[in-house]
Amino acid sequence: MASLETPVCDFGWKAIDFDLPGVDGKRYNLASVLGENGLLVMFICNHCPYVKAVRDRIIRDVKELAGHGIGTIAIMSNDPADYPEDSFESMGKIAREYAYPFPYVMDETQETAKAYGAVCTPDFFGFNNKLELQYRGRLDASRKEAAPADARRDLFEAMVQVAKTGSGPEEQISSIGCSIKWRAD
Repeated sequence: MASLETPVCDFGWKAIDFDLPGVDGKRYNLASVLGENGLLVMFICNHCPYVKAVRDRIIRDVKELAGHGIGTIAIMSNDPADYPEDSFESMGKIAREYAYPFPYVMDETQETAKAYGAVCTPDFFGFNNKLELQYRGRLDASRKEAAPADARRDLFEAMVQVAKTGSGPEEQISSIGCSIKWRAD
């Protein structure tokens, strides 16, 4: 499993719309998930140890960010042919088991991941309410194991700042995780 880091934030880059199926039977696009003060787009999956290590923290932060007017969506872009744990059925099972407080959608064609330049799971894109990128960094200091409980909440703090000011922090630390599992063309 290749471990990759995300590129630095391209401040102001505009979110690209999508139309993806959720495990709840609904379809989602940017307008359906944008919060009053912004949007967090996460590329995650089921099998990645980096995602598993922070799943509970993601859920905690997303719930709290909703109170700040930040909408959230999680996109799974891996090729499930090689990673059956990332199948649409397994996505639904995980979403129910952990009571995901956000839509969990499948990017079967991988076009959304490519459009966003997603490179790993987890990969976080924080947008203001004008859908301008303001954060492209890590959740916290966690890696394949969760960081200490009192670790700084980089993503949460950044998105609260975005909610209040429309701008993200100048200093951001890249997220790290498993590579997106691209389809062989």
